[in-house]
Amino acid sequence: MDSAVSELLDDEEQVQAWQTDRTRAPIATKIVIAGGFGVGKTTMVTAVSEIQPLQTEALMTQASEETDDLTATPDKTTTTVAMDFGRITLDDDLVLYLFGTPGQQRFWFMWDDLVRGAIGAVVLADTRRLSDCFPALDYFESCGLPYVVAVNHFDGSEEFEEADVREALTVPPHVPVLIMDARRRIAVIETLLSLVGHALDATPA
Repeated sequence: MDSAVSELLDDEEQVQAWQTDRTRAPIATKIVIAGGFGVGKTTMVTAVSEIQPLQTEALMTQASEETDDLTATPDKTTTTVAMDFGRITLDDDLVLYLFGTPGQQRFWFMWDDLVRGAIGAVVLADTRRLSDCFPALDYFESCGLPYVVAVNHFDGSEEFEEADVREALTVPPHVPVLIMDARRRIAVIETLLSLVGHALDATPA
């Protein structure tokens, strides 16, 4: 895993083989980034995307005060109202397309369209409000989509071990639980590689 990440970071400025060879087509893979409101989905996509990420951020207004709880994110002034989109190339010709879902309940109707064709999902969690990621966990469990849980560690928040988070969220033993920082590119890459590996293991041969 570490060598794969190192090679990716070393080669990220180089032209990929599939970009110059017209006889080769990249393997396009769709990944969904989900979780509660303000948990770091937009930050995660932005940190790792090799293209200018598409963001559908809108300024928060007084109209959302009763529905968007800012207790844990008092400095947040914008919110995703459709999706985030980014792209990263892994392992020569494996291209991951990242789709970040909006976190608020009023946008959940979009999830069915966003997850269509995805190989798996990353569920971002904030230990200060773990209950916010239960809807995403329930959704992916019910539709059978492989997923990993990534705890986004915020400055000033208490740190917990992976086993503690797994127990609190009742995550099955076969599902990876990771502690990461959505602002750090290498941490996001490691999370995505973990998801790809888990999705391959969970997919029947």
